[in-house]
Amino acid sequence: MMIIMKTEASEVEVAGAITMVEEHGLRAHIVHGAERNVIGVVGDIRRIDREVVALLPGVDHVMSISRPYKLASREFQKENTVFNINGVKVGSDEILIIAGPCSVESRTQMLEIAQAVREAGAHALRGGAFKPRSSPYAFQGMGEAGLELLAEARELTGMPIVTEVMAPDQVDLVAKFADVLQIGARNMQNFNLLHAVGKTERAVLLKRGMAATVEDLLMAAEYVISNGNRRIMLCERGIRTFETSTRNTTDINAVPVLKAQTHLPVFLDPSHSTGKTEYVTAIARAAIAAGADGLIVEVHPHPEQAVSDGAQSYKPEQFADMVKQVRAIAEVMGRKVPQHEVTL
Repeated sequence: MMIIMKTEASEVEVAGAITMVEEHGLRAHIVHGAERNVIGVVGDIRRIDREVVALLPGVDHVMSISRPYKLASREFQKENTVFNINGVKVGSDEILIIAGPCSVESRTQMLEIAQAVREAGAHALRGGAFKPRSSPYAFQGMGEAGLELLAEARELTGMPIVTEVMAPDQVDLVAKFADVLQIGARNMQNFNLLHAVGKTERAVLLKRGMAATVEDLLMAAEYVISNGNRRIMLCERGIRTFETSTRNTTDINAVPVLKAQTHLPVFLDPSHSTGKTEYVTAIARAAIAAGADGLIVEVHPHPEQAVSDGAQSYKPEQFADMVKQVRAIAEVMGRKVPQHEVTL
């Protein structure tokens, strides 16, 4: 349910509407629009009489939200969600490019690649300190030592860092180091984890599960938003189909569908969605042409030596060429890939 306040509604009247909602055991989420405030009401709305709410001072009218994901839907918020990550406006006409290795492997590797991707045009640095792997015998990540290396790379380059968190009890530790908390495909429906990151102030990169629908992804985002965190980037990273010519099948349709159904920024991961470097640039171009707000790309100084995902990881010079092509597509679409300095 949405409570649409009048354009002239005072702060006291807005607060009165919120108080009534909360007195009925429901949660109120306010969006400050350009012309008026909107209060989203979540919970069992049968507890509250809509007609009574409509009569409150300052209330213009009350509306239902038809989507199961209430706060993430464009019905609730028509304007795009825009937020700042250290100098780059995510969700605006600026396109954010996140790049770095699948796994943090060593200090030399991280500092080398951090400098290389920044020079090539990246705005944020990715790297996995905790790695969810299909095999229990595969490299599982460096843990806290890896987070410390990411923090050192940020200090060196000024780029914010994006890294995965795998369990609720890791959230405080990872949030201590990271600027963006990544929820991987395998954890998209780890609801306890979604609750936990929803209670932080860190931005969240939420990846679509390998067998998840667009609605499943948006419902996962709803868990995060309902706990108070609206700084969410949705990420299409390929889904599992019968096709075996690529690692996954890129659902390029998901980009315009998500842009139509939600106000949240939409990213695409061309590395995981293809699994092969020869296809990464083509899918990156397609993502921007389809309306994506950003990309997350795997880049390694020596892909042949990578402990994970070497086959889909670009060398820095390949990444630099991709950025040039993406920048050209962005300009055609009336957008831009920022080239300004990213500062903390």
